[in-house]
Parts: sequence; structure tokens; C-alpha cells
Amino acid sequence: MLTIQAQSNVPTDFGMFTVYAFSENENDWCPHLVWVAEKTDFNEVVNVRFHSECITGEVFRSRKCECGQQLDAAMKFMSENGGMIIYLRQEGRNIGIINKLKAYALQEQGFDTVEANLRLGLPADGRSFDVAIEMLKMLEISKVNLLTNNPEKLKAFNNSGILLNKRIPLEIESNSVNASYLTTKKDYFGHLFEKL
Repeated sequence: MLTIQAQSNVPTDFGMFTVYAFSENENDWCPHLVWVAEKTDFNEVVNVRFHSECITGEVFRSRKCECGQQLDAAMKFMSENGGMIIYLRQEGRNIGIINKLKAYALQEQGFDTVEANLRLGLPADGRSFDVAIEMLKMLEISKVNLLTNNPEKLKAFNNSGILLNKRIPLEIESNSVNASYLTTKKDYFGHLFEKL
């Protein structure tokens, strides 16, 4: 059963956040995390970002994706407006870092992100957002604005009992390396880009 294993206040470059670690096991080294900005009222409509782990983009600042910039923008937004980031340990669309690097190698041969995953016998996107919905319910949040471009994250609220009040776009300018990656997001997954 998913429970809150620990919580603490963490000062960041974007402001103070209260961080909750959610897992089924207190010895889990990779729990899901919820980062809650100061002045967030759970009784009101809460700004929420579902964000899947991306060590290459967030820690090492890879230019192959926009994940690091999205996380920075989300933290800034939540700090300024109130809200939370649900940080899901679903590296590489939930294929893990080893398979993600294998997919990167295939991308160097000309395959896009979807084709690379499929050639490895993996799903194009293996993520699930059910656990994020579960965490929102555990925190007794009933109404949200979702910071996303991904229609699958919006669908996660269907029949969830949580009201999706509105979508807030989170678009990052492309660079010379990740333009095709973003195009695949739009063309294959239907991401709701207005600038691309």
C-alpha cells in the first residue's frame, strides 16, 4: 500500500518546498516525490505538474529533450503561484536509464524516439499516471489545474473523482538537437504544442 514514508522542507533556488516521499516500502531508494510550494492551499484549485524522472535532461542537462527546462519552469511557476510537482520515477517514459541509452544509440542511427523504443521491443510510452492520481487523493486534493502538454495526463483524470479545472501549457523553445524529438511528441503522441 502506498504511504508517505517521509516529509521535509527543502529550500531551492526557486523557493521553499515541502517534499513528501511516497512508496510501499520505507526502504525504497527511488520513491515517488511530491514537491509542494509554500502558500499552496489544498482546499482550493491546486496547480499540479506530473513530471517523470529524466536524469539525462534534469541532472546532466542533455539537449536531446526539454525535461530539465520543463522541471525548472514548473518549479518557478509553483513557487510563484502555489502548487505541486508530482515527480514520478518513470525514467525514459518508464523504460529505465539503460534502455533509454540503448534507444539514444538507435536515434543516432536515424530512428526517432518511438521507433527506437519499438525496435528494442519496448512500448512507445510505458508510463502510467494512476499512481499520481492516488497521491492526489491521499493528499485530499479534489480540484486541479494541470501544467502539461500531454493529452494522456489529462485523460488520467477521467473517472478519477478529481476535477480537472483547466490545462496550463508548458512549452519550451526547441534547440537544434531536440527539434525532431518535439515533433515526434506532437505527431505521434498528440502533444498540445502551440508554438511548434
